[in-house]
Amino acid sequence: MLKRIAAVLLVVLSLSLQSCNSVTANLMSYADNYDGYEFLYPSGWMAVKVEGGPDVVLHDIIEETENVSVIINPVPEGKTLKDLGTPSEVGYRLSKNAIAPPDSGRTAELVNAIAHEVGNETYYILEYAVKLPDQLRHNLASVVVRRGQLFTFNLSTSEKRWEKVPDLFKKVVDSFSVY
Repeated sequence: MLKRIAAVLLVVLSLSLQSCNSVTANLMSYADNYDGYEFLYPSGWMAVKVEGGPDVVLHDIIEETENVSVIINPVPEGKTLKDLGTPSEVGYRLSKNAIAPPDSGRTAELVNAIAHEVGNETYYILEYAVKLPDQLRHNLASVVVRRGQLFTFNLSTSEKRWEKVPDLFKKVVDSFSVY
């Protein structure tokens, strides 16, 4: 009887440990040592070249519209992320200039905007509901100012896919860091 109870407890414990680890189990690491940033991304994604576009783009090999990208833009010398505005202000400007610019046929609603500190750096985590003419999408972004540059890490997926893996994609966005 005790052996059965011990066996059942062992199975339950191993299953619970697997579920705790499953959010990060299939993540790969990407680092750009030249520009000084790194992040995790789902395995099965690959880098693609975009001329004149983001610094890096990785997308799912099956669902090619599901992607992450990093855009780097200069900011005025001495400016911090907080100098650029609150999370909501920066999120709103990003939605109008990058996620759903005028005449793009897209609209973006800022769903959530928070600030958090990692070491000495302030990051804004921004969440958007994006409407395209033919589909609904979900975007998460992490923005930070470092070395006179604004780094914007963006993850974009279909709303249908977002409903299945929000924890995984939040982990990906939270993993973005500059150094």
